[in-house]
Amino acid sequence: MSTPSPRTPLPMHRQVPDAHGFFGKFGGSFIPPELQKQMDEIDRAYQRICRSHDFIHELRSIRKHFQGRPTPVYYCKNLSNRIDGARIYLKREDLNHSGAHKLNHCMGEALLAKYLGKKKLIAETGAGQHGVALATAGAYFGIPVEVHMGEVDIAKEHPNVVRMKILGARVVPVSSGLRTLKEAVDSAFEAYLKDPVNSIYCIGSVVGPHPFPLMVREFQRVVGIEAREQFIEMTGKLPDNVVACVGGGSNAMGIFSGFLDDPVELHGVEPLGRGAKLGDHAASLSYGKEGTMHGFHSIMLTDEKGNPAPVYSVASGLDYPSTGPEHAYLKTIGRTTVGTATDEEAVDAFFRLSRLEGIIPALESAHAVAYATKLAKERPTQDILINLSGRGDKDIDFVMDQYGSYAEKKY
Repeated sequence: MSTPSPRTPLPMHRQVPDAHGFFGKFGGSFIPPELQKQMDEIDRAYQRICRSHDFIHELRSIRKHFQGRPTPVYYCKNLSNRIDGARIYLKREDLNHSGAHKLNHCMGEALLAKYLGKKKLIAETGAGQHGVALATAGAYFGIPVEVHMGEVDIAKEHPNVVRMKILGARVVPVSSGLRTLKEAVDSAFEAYLKDPVNSIYCIGSVVGPHPFPLMVREFQRVVGIEAREQFIEMTGKLPDNVVACVGGGSNAMGIFSGFLDDPVELHGVEPLGRGAKLGDHAASLSYGKEGTMHGFHSIMLTDEKGNPAPVYSVASGLDYPSTGPEHAYLKTIGRTTVGTATDEEAVDAFFRLSRLEGIIPALESAHAVAYATKLAKERPTQDILINLSGRGDKDIDFVMDQYGSYAEKKY
C-alpha cells in the first residue's frame, strides 16, 4: 500500500487567523454581545462575498479603472547613489487614487456595505488618509460617510479635512483626551453603537475585533502581490528586505503578505517620536506589553494602571497605543524585525526623498524611508523595497511651519 503524499502547507497568510479571529494569542473579539451579533453578520457576509464572482469582478474593475492599480515599483537611483549603500526601491502607493494605500480596503469595505444594504459608513482617521479614502468610496457608491477625527489632527492635516468635506463626508471633531487617533476611534465606536444595524464601522487598519484585521489585510494584500511580481520582473530576484511603517499596520500587512513565505527580511518601523520615554512615542511593539483595547488583544502601550498610555508621533497616522494583532504575532514568532525612527529622522527623510527623487512622502511613510536609509548603509550589497504608503501633500503646511529650517539643508 502506497504512503499518502504529505499535504502542501498552506501559505502563511492562510494559516491565521483561526475561526475565532486569533493570530496565535493575539486578536479575537472582545466586545458587548449586542455588537458581537453585528460582527458575526459582517464576518458571515465577508466569508460569503469574498468568494463571489460578482464581488471579485467588481472589486478588480474598481482597482483597475478607478484606483489606477497596479501602482509601480520605482528604483531610487539618486537616493541609492547618495547613500552609497543598498539599492532602494519604492512601492508607489502614493500614486494610488486619493494618495495612499487606504483606498484599497475602503473600496472593499464600502462594497461590502453595499452588499449588506448598509445606509451609512462610519470611520476614524488620524492623518486623514483613511477619512479621505472612505469619503471617496462613499461618493463612489452613494453612501453617506461620517468621519471622526481628533482636533489636534484636524489642525495638522487641514488639507485632508478639506478634501473630506469636498467629497461630501461629515467630519466630527473629537475634543476628549489627547484629541488624536485613539480618541477618534473611541468616538467612532460610540457613534456606531447607536445604530449598528443600518451603519457599518469601516476600521482604518488591521486592528479592532474580528473580522476586521483579517478583512483589511486581505483587501490590502494586493500591494504585496503586485510588489512581489513587479520586483522579480524588474530585477530577476526577490528583494532582500521589505520595509514599511507600522502604526495600526495596514500598509505593512499589505506588503508583508506578499513575502511571508519567501526568504525576505520584513521590517516594521514604529514612530519613536521624541524618545523612549512613555508619552513621547508610539512604538508599541518595541516598548509595549500584552493588553486589550478597542475589541482586540495585542501588544500595547499602557500606563501604571494598565490603561492605554498617552502616545505621540509627528505622523498623525501612527500615534496609536497598540498595533494590529497579526503584527504582534509575526514579531512574537520571529518573522518580522521591528525598528524605529524618530521625528527628526522622519522629517529629514521627508526632505531627502523630496530633494533627491522628486517624491514628497507622507510623514508616516517617511519613517520607513528613514529606517531604510540607515539599513542601506549597514547592508550595502542588498536590495531594500519600501512601501511608500502615502504622499505628503497633507503634511506640507505642517512640516514647513514646524520644520522649515530643514528646507535650507543640502541633500
